Amino acid sequence: MSNVTMNPEVPAGVTLPIYMDNHATSPMDPRVLEAMLPYFSGKFGNAASRNHSFGWEAEQAVEQAREQIARLIGATAKEIIFTSGATESNNLAIKGIAEMYRERGNHIITQVTEHKAVLDTCKRLEKYGYRVTYLPVKADGLIDLDDLRRAIDDKTILVTIMSANNEIGVLQPVAEIGKICHEKGVIFHTDAVQAVGKVPVDVQAMNIDVLSLTAHKIYGPKGVGALYVRRRNPRVQIAAQIDGGGHERGMRSGTLNVAGIVGLGKACAIAQEEMATEAEHLRAMRDHLRARMEAELDYVEVNGSWEHRLPGNLNMSFIYVEGESLLMGINDVAVSSGSACTSATLEPSYVLKALGLGDDVAHSSIRFGLGRFNTMAECDYVADKVIGIVKKLRELSPLYEMVKEGIDLSKIEWAAH
Repeated sequence: MSNVTMNPEVPAGVTLPIYMDNHATSPMDPRVLEAMLPYFSGKFGNAASRNHSFGWEAEQAVEQAREQIARLIGATAKEIIFTSGATESNNLAIKGIAEMYRERGNHIITQVTEHKAVLDTCKRLEKYGYRVTYLPVKADGLIDLDDLRRAIDDKTILVTIMSANNEIGVLQPVAEIGKICHEKGVIFHTDAVQAVGKVPVDVQAMNIDVLSLTAHKIYGPKGVGALYVRRRNPRVQIAAQIDGGGHERGMRSGTLNVAGIVGLGKACAIAQEEMATEAEHLRAMRDHLRARMEAELDYVEVNGSWEHRLPGNLNMSFIYVEGESLLMGINDVAVSSGSACTSATLEPSYVLKALGLGDDVAHSSIRFGLGRFNTMAECDYVADKVIGIVKKLRELSPLYEMVKEGIDLSKIEWAAH
């Protein structure tokens, strides 16, 4: 990737292309890479080899990472199980609890705006005779706690609600959800992939029983994640989904990815140190980006609660503009419409539809995911670029012209061809 500083529009200090899709994945922090490197060569032992120094060295590194992860979320090291990433963590949590507690009940509660790794897992369980309730969300993207209370019955064994949404950045009232679950004796799992390392997460204070996290959303490597499983009050049991060797306290067999685990641990340690100041920096950039665009453009809307939101998330609809055209117009900026896992389809985002947005508005939405390595200069460049392209596209839009002339589009009868 070359730096196109030849272009007079690119200010000093800005390198193209600009990456603003940090909810899809984040670049690895150089400090994480540095911590991992020794485990690719000299320290190559298998953490399960208990009879020589190579194995002990690997095991020691894994245990240190367990401590670092546990510390970040208020857990103990023995409650951390390593996986290949968030999708596996979610599958292990939901299927593993469903299988283990089948005698007690067959009812699971989730919400319509969950990540596909949760929704598709729940759909799979429905084929095996489990009942799943999909709670709706309000216009701000939050669930209604009364809906949750009403949905719990004597056969409910699990509630799985994400901490932070990957598209609109909305933070659910996790502590209150956990409290309701504990009062009713129901296990509470949260997909905290987007929240851990960005906002404070404390499994004790928030009454979380099982939690999924992954390295690549917090400046660590891809292909490694973890699952927190509560050991007391209540002790949660999970049926293994991968058998062979009984690794990870019998919950997840397989040779551990030592280098990846070291990277995840280091990423968590950095997040614990720097999360508060980083959140301020992200919030300042995000608010600046929003203010710049709102000052120059009409018919723009922020999607999801502004008050309960990740510091680095800005999801905006640019009404009377086609999102795909906007993305093509700003092709030197990496942003997304919808989530990375569903961007292969041209369907409007199911998350935005769940907020009550029409197809046209949902299609005009862009997610800006700000991260550790973004700068205010980049935000200005992106704001200028988006403003310019939106204005250009709207000049070509007959609908925008009609609206500007005061015509109410909802009252128009379109001729059918």
